[in-house]
Amino acid sequence: MKQNLSQRTSLVEALTHIIGWGIVFGFPFFMMSRSGFNITWSSYLRHGCIVPLSFLIIFYLNYCLLIPRYLFSNHVKTYLVLNLVCILIIALGSHFWQEFSIAYNDIPRPNRRPDSPPKWMFFLRDVFSMVLTVGLSAAIRMSRRWAANEAARREAEQQRTEAELKNLRSQLNPHFLLNTLNNIYALIAFDADKAQQAVQELSRLLRHVLYDNQQNFVPLDKEMDFIRNYIALMRIRLSSNVTVETHFDIRPESRTEIAPFIFISLIENAFKHGISPTEPSYIRIRFSQTGNRVSCEITNSYHPKSPADKSGSGIGLEQVRRRLELSYPGRYTWQQGVDPSGKEYRSLLTIECENPPHSELSKQKNLI
Repeated sequence: MKQNLSQRTSLVEALTHIIGWGIVFGFPFFMMSRSGFNITWSSYLRHGCIVPLSFLIIFYLNYCLLIPRYLFSNHVKTYLVLNLVCILIIALGSHFWQEFSIAYNDIPRPNRRPDSPPKWMFFLRDVFSMVLTVGLSAAIRMSRRWAANEAARREAEQQRTEAELKNLRSQLNPHFLLNTLNNIYALIAFDADKAQQAVQELSRLLRHVLYDNQQNFVPLDKEMDFIRNYIALMRIRLSSNVTVETHFDIRPESRTEIAPFIFISLIENAFKHGISPTEPSYIRIRFSQTGNRVSCEITNSYHPKSPADKSGSGIGLEQVRRRLELSYPGRYTWQQGVDPSGKEYRSLLTIECENPPHSELSKQKNLI
């Protein structure tokens, strides 16, 4: 795709140069009907094309050689001196060629009017025009260089962002597995059957972790299936005094895609801080979709862990915020905090998703 874009850009640039110089060289013919004079191809080749040809030479001498070699290398003085020499040589050569052509072909010189400007004025006019041509060449070349640098900067920024996202996902997998294994370890002590069931549930989740997590975005329905399985795994070790309510208002077969594991740390946080071994506890999880807007609302009783509890390091929520900034800059809102009573924690994350092209979606589904 990048190669095709580069080829199209080069083609447009070449056509622009051809059309531009075609207008410059064809200008005498365009003026024939307006000024009333006639011009033949013979006279045009002897006289009319000399000045445009000198402009073309000085333009591409700068465009292809002097600007890349000297101006872009910060040798400004050398660049200016070389341009001055080239302009004087080309202007003098053009002037003497026209004088020689007139004398060689015995062309009668028109009678000079007393108020006609001296010849050196025409020479200065040509020099000034060539200076403007040099400026135009430099402006076009520098704008092209700026566009190339800007494209390279954007590509480097995109690669850096993708590398950081990949690094965050690689950190998230061990974090997710650590919390899950801690839960299974706790089950083994008092219910071996539930522990075996938890291992089976974990094996189902690992497929999502190993395959879907390698994509930048996954179908929303697949991510919801993963979250349902994860909640089912968490339910296994809960006591009877804990109530877990879930509601998934997500359109089936939706083309909407979401960054994988973007919600899992919020749910982990709810199970970590929302459950008390002695007091009644609750966790309410609700997912909804309106158009391309996906919302995750989690409300749970708040039972903060003691400093001695090492079941989690707190890295999950920090990663969520960083991934949101990288994947959805300016397209998400996240409200979270404990209510004034200190008994309930609420997190509301809303993301404005973008639908990928149909071909890209099909490709990712095939990979999954």
